[in-house]
Amino acid sequence: MTLISDNTDLAAFCERMAKEAFVCVDTEFMRERTFYPKLCLIQISGENEAVAIDPLADGISLEPVHALMANPDVLKVFHACRQDMEIFYLQTKTIPAPLFDTQIGAMVCGHGESVSYDKLVRKLTGVQVDKSSRFTDWSHRPLSSAQIGYALSDVTYLRVVYEKLAAQLKANGRESWLEEEFAVVSNPATYELDPRDAWLRLKVRSGKSRFLAVVRELATYRELEARRRDIPRNRIMRDDVLLDIAARSPRNLKDLAKVRNISEQFATGRAGAEILEAVAKAMALSDEECPRIEQNRDTRQPHPAIVELLRVLLKQKSEKHQVAQKLIANSADLDAIAIADDADVAALRGWRKKLFGDDALALKAGRLALAVSGDQVKLITL
Repeated sequence: MTLISDNTDLAAFCERMAKEAFVCVDTEFMRERTFYPKLCLIQISGENEAVAIDPLADGISLEPVHALMANPDVLKVFHACRQDMEIFYLQTKTIPAPLFDTQIGAMVCGHGESVSYDKLVRKLTGVQVDKSSRFTDWSHRPLSSAQIGYALSDVTYLRVVYEKLAAQLKANGRESWLEEEFAVVSNPATYELDPRDAWLRLKVRSGKSRFLAVVRELATYRELEARRRDIPRNRIMRDDVLLDIAARSPRNLKDLAKVRNISEQFATGRAGAEILEAVAKAMALSDEECPRIEQNRDTRQPHPAIVELLRVLLKQKSEKHQVAQKLIANSADLDAIAIADDADVAALRGWRKKLFGDDALALKAGRLALAVSGDQVKLITL
């Protein structure tokens, strides 16, 4: 098992990989106790060799890896790459390119929705990947041979998976279908959250603008503090506590200490003062400066029967064309199409429209019917 922990070997390996048509990449990281992912291992495989790179080794420079990730002549293959992309983006402010995500490719080829790596390997290669080290502590050193072997299996079998998916995509002419999906994971905005927008992740039950203003200021404070201290958001303040504080909008330490799950010691400490400052900032805003939840002007509700018919049609199309349903349309898309023929949804654009959207509108308009023949759903043009 090859573990690279010095700069000379790393530079030489990356120089060899720069001559490959594609390399397979994976990372191991820890995030349970930190805000930012702590990179613990990078695995890269070429045609004839696979190595694990130790980013925690003394004096190691990952610049050769970053150069390889940016090399436009080498395709980088990942599986379920969002977290890997986030790690590389945080390190370099760039996204590895060009890239291929085998989880997305598998969806286009009909291998299931969000299929796991081990299931995809088993389906395409017949190999059962050992996942016994899945929950290992990757930050602990030294790494055992079993850990390194487990980590390398995530890129060695990935080569065969990619080659099989690439052949399927070329055969069915669906390479272009991936562009929209890859654009999302390649967009830096996917990995950057404005602290002022952190409140949008919370599930609020009230739409009152002043309450939302307090939620926004508290969520902004929590986001910045979690980043500064590099600890999880909930270590600063849990969501339910944040919303309770916003509902009470305390003006002083005594009122803050009355909030559920807020101790007097916490309320009288530095965090308590900063929370009160955030609340005061929100309360000082004018009505026009307070956020509002945008309400959809179209208050119509989709007819349940139409939605169910569209759902049957979606399943039929998914099975016939061997594409994951989730990739064609989601529940929100079906609701929107049931309400309006000109709904602004992905299912009514591009290849999705040709595959599903056109027939969905025809079904609504009574130009298409669904029928059962044996155990198959068939379409009948009226």
